[in-house]
Amino acid sequence: MLKRKIFLVLCSFSALVLQAQKIALKTNALYWAATTPNLSLELGASSKTTVDLMAAYNPWTFQHDKKMRFWLAQPEVRYWFCEAFEGHFVGFHLHGAQYYGGFNEKIYDGYLAGGGFSYGYDWIVSPHWNIEATLGVGYARLWYKEMPNIPCMKCYENKARNYWGVTRIGLTISYLF
Repeated sequence: MLKRKIFLVLCSFSALVLQAQKIALKTNALYWAATTPNLSLELGASSKTTVDLMAAYNPWTFQHDKKMRFWLAQPEVRYWFCEAFEGHFVGFHLHGAQYYGGFNEKIYDGYLAGGGFSYGYDWIVSPHWNIEATLGVGYARLWYKEMPNIPCMKCYENKARNYWGVTRIGLTISYLF
């Protein structure tokens, strides 16, 4: 009898938790405008907290061998002032990327890692569709090889750079499940 009561309490609790969870599948229109396919999955952790898992990949080469190939991962924890997926939020994000490319006389081959803080707002368009605007600032450490834009594997210089500034920007379309 006790096992049955515990089972019923656990089932009731899990049903309440499952009803409160939301999942959003998202894409950033600004990244698409820069020819960068991207996808994000945002998971509701509580009524005011979510975890956003974003990834982007740019494989393209443009005219005259101009290219900037990269992959980027940028997870973020968000705190919502009203409730998850609605209104104002602040977040803390991390980012990591690998890149290769150049547009003029130089080619850059390297990595970046860092983090930052963001602010955003989410507008409800319909029961399943939202539009979100986000701006984040923070830090990134870049380390890379800089080489002339000629076929020469030994002609490079190791460099590193610290960047402080905009680290996240978005105009995102979301579908909530």
